[in-house]
Amino acid sequence: MGEPRSAALSVLEKCRRSGAWSDAVLGSVMDREGLKGPDRGLCAALCYGVLQNRSWLDNAVGTASTVPLNRVEPKVLDILRLSLYQLFFLQKIPAYAAVSEGVALCRASGCTRAAGYVNAVLRRLAALEKLPEPKAGGAEGLSIRWSHPRWLVEELLSALGEEETEAFLRLDNKPAPACFQVNTLRTTAEALAERLRAEGIETHPDPFVPNCLRAEAPGDLKRSPAFQEGLFYVQDAAAKFAVLTAAPRPGERVLDVCAAPGGKSFAAAVAAEGAANITACDLHENKLKRIREGAARLGLEMEILAADARSFREDWMEQYDLVIADVPCSGLGVIRKKPDIRWKDPKDFAGLPRVQRDILENVSRYLRPGGRLLYSTCTVRKEENDELVGAFLEGHPDFSPLPFADPAGAEQGRGMLQLWPQRHGTDGFFVAMMRKML
Repeated sequence: MGEPRSAALSVLEKCRRSGAWSDAVLGSVMDREGLKGPDRGLCAALCYGVLQNRSWLDNAVGTASTVPLNRVEPKVLDILRLSLYQLFFLQKIPAYAAVSEGVALCRASGCTRAAGYVNAVLRRLAALEKLPEPKAGGAEGLSIRWSHPRWLVEELLSALGEEETEAFLRLDNKPAPACFQVNTLRTTAEALAERLRAEGIETHPDPFVPNCLRAEAPGDLKRSPAFQEGLFYVQDAAAKFAVLTAAPRPGERVLDVCAAPGGKSFAAAVAAEGAANITACDLHENKLKRIREGAARLGLEMEILAADARSFREDWMEQYDLVIADVPCSGLGVIRKKPDIRWKDPKDFAGLPRVQRDILENVSRYLRPGGRLLYSTCTVRKEENDELVGAFLEGHPDFSPLPFADPAGAEQGRGMLQLWPQRHGTDGFFVAMMRKML
């Protein structure tokens, strides 16, 4: 059997070296190490906790270290982060145990020469009641305290102001609730809530999105009999809301061009009472497996095929009543689900607006006159959202914004809405609706 702390260190090291996503690496490492039950939970808590609080933990190390952080071996710094997270965030682990385990992990991982240094730093910090707060104020202080890159904090401050920015950052460091979308072709929200309660999962209705249930820490949902019977699928309330603004109807032809893992295609099929003609596609064939499995489990019929959303298909020209384009994006609205997104190099995002524009330009040709175009992302960057859609509308006089009501009921006359976790309790998610002129 493996040890959860060493497994967590292995995950952090793999992510640091290869840029891999933590959620993908975590499962494989835990399986390889044979972690079970509580040990898996501890390993996951350590990994995500360090990623969510890395800058604050590093700030603390800096106050107690005799060596500048840029001269500390990366693996040793990971060990210090793991140990400090245990010290100050996991109440069940005594301080002396966190210190001794950190030193032991240092030796076991081949960093024997740094054991004394690790011991000294951890002992100094263990004597404190809480992690030291950053001395800096403004964007720098928020960046350190909530462990987000300064460039992102500055963008948020410009868009939201200090109070809402801090609320956004704070929520990013908390677990997101699980959202269950009811398969109303097979059950009702009330019946599903009762069924899940019998399975030990307590839920409550989403305040804005119909037939959406929320739950805190529901466990492995794939093991739920209700899930296996196709009574629900997992999808954030924001994504479901986006599809509902598009109002798929029975008999319509619907194209979902970036469909994997399938949630919006499923939402469109259910909203149209199982009577829409839906085509779900994605770029790579290997991504389509999850869509096929999900559709089969939910009892939904749809065409599922590999297609490049940037490449024109003559046979799709003006064939669809609704096109859904949930485009590849920077993902900065789902940091609380993927904490390491915040540490990606912003240079990696530079080419995304071009890809998004290419997709939007291409798929707009697939709409019939009078058809509807849904554009969405799970990010909060204006250059991927309202600025991009605004430029598209300026260049396409045959398209116009399609107003819709936001979750609170106010009409969005511009046909665009940025959803925020601190305002709506959803992912950070952008929705734009457009109509092709008759």
